[in-house]
Amino acid sequence: MSYDDGDRVVRARIASVEVAGRDAGWCEAARRVRILSWLSLVYMAAEGAVAIVAAVLAGSVALLGFGLDSAIEGMASLIVIWRFTGARTVSETAESRAQKAVAVTFLLLAPYIAYDAVATLIAGDRPRSSWLGIGLATASLIVMPVLGAAKKRLGARLDSGATSGEGAQNLLCAYLAAAVLIGLLANSLLGWWWLDPIVGLGIAALAIREGRNAWHGEDCC
Repeated sequence: MSYDDGDRVVRARIASVEVAGRDAGWCEAARRVRILSWLSLVYMAAEGAVAIVAAVLAGSVALLGFGLDSAIEGMASLIVIWRFTGARTVSETAESRAQKAVAVTFLLLAPYIAYDAVATLIAGDRPRSSWLGIGLATASLIVMPVLGAAKKRLGARLDSGATSGEGAQNLLCAYLAAAVLIGLLANSLLGWWWLDPIVGLGIAALAIREGRNAWHGEDCC
């Protein structure tokens, strides 16, 4: 189903709110969630591609984790789009499944990044300077809090743990962008290469905590 087709379905739901048991404001909020998730998906695809290229060029564990986190966040956006498409828009079963699926996406990230970070620390591999990564982290530090805060508000309006979980991932991305930025600058300016894999371990730990909280419908962001 295309974006326009999905949007028409949601608007049709708005026209029949009495049957659906939801008011027009709720259905409009659901439509906005879909739009924000599409925007996030586009940004995550671009962010992930740039981060992984920069990680390969610089040999940076933190940048690699940041890029893989973008892919995981893109999966979460797809899940929320699925959740608010067609008849699933007003389905409690779809909400429960989406909430659990978003939680799983957090947990997919942690094992690989933790392993790579530990291996880098043991081997003493030193990442190279990456001004491309620094620019990307700065951009995400600006964009992600805006998307995350908007989704958190809409998630509360819709009583949707899946939407709130995706918003939490966006806020987590902002925190990770700040951490990656600090690590990259410290390596480039001070030669503190070890800070990069330590940031990678932090990414893994935060992903596990967020995944556990999202599974239980809790919110720590």
